[in-house]
Amino acid sequence: MNRNINMMKYINTTLLGGLAAVLPLGLIILFVRWIINIIERILSPLVELFNTDSRYVILALYILIVIAILILFFAIGFFIQTRAGNYFKKGVENKYLMKIPGYQTARDIVMQFFGGNRSFFSEVVLVDPFNSGTLMTGFITDNSGEMITVFVPTGPNPTSGNIYHLHKEKVIITNAPVDLGMKSIISCGAGSSKLFEEAQTSIVEVKSASEEEKE
Repeated sequence: MNRNINMMKYINTTLLGGLAAVLPLGLIILFVRWIINIIERILSPLVELFNTDSRYVILALYILIVIAILILFFAIGFFIQTRAGNYFKKGVENKYLMKIPGYQTARDIVMQFFGGNRSFFSEVVLVDPFNSGTLMTGFITDNSGEMITVFVPTGPNPTSGNIYHLHKEKVIITNAPVDLGMKSIISCGAGSSKLFEEAQTSIVEVKSASEEEKE
């Protein structure tokens, strides 16, 4: 009986080990396939203009179109780096794009990943606005001293979320960089342990204060 149980445990452990080894590669393949499907869906109207049934010709057309798009991005980036291009970009952005709801948040998120310094997110914080014992990851957007305004994004889409105006005692400030907090939001909480490490002392102090209030 014990032998059969040990055999079943060995099979389960081996099976799960193999699944854990293969699953990341499978997820990468699914992600790449998803990207390819999106590219194919977007570019298929252009490819159909050439009216060909050859798979090799169609594949070559997709590759050429993707290369052309990358060259276009490079040209736009090169133009923006010039004085005239930068002036044009700021003018269009301030006059039109900033009026689009969510544009500024999306822009700052992108700039965090590409090394941009401009952001209205000053610090990563942990908050419990409803005293429920559940902490939320957020970013300070304004600080008047006694009251702190915190934006708590919804994962994995950080362009939407809620704004809370909290007393400073309810805000646990971490030493984590903004990009780490943003990556944690986008990855649905993965990497949050680093946020806790950066705020461990403050969390302990808040818990102690809560226990004293209950007593």
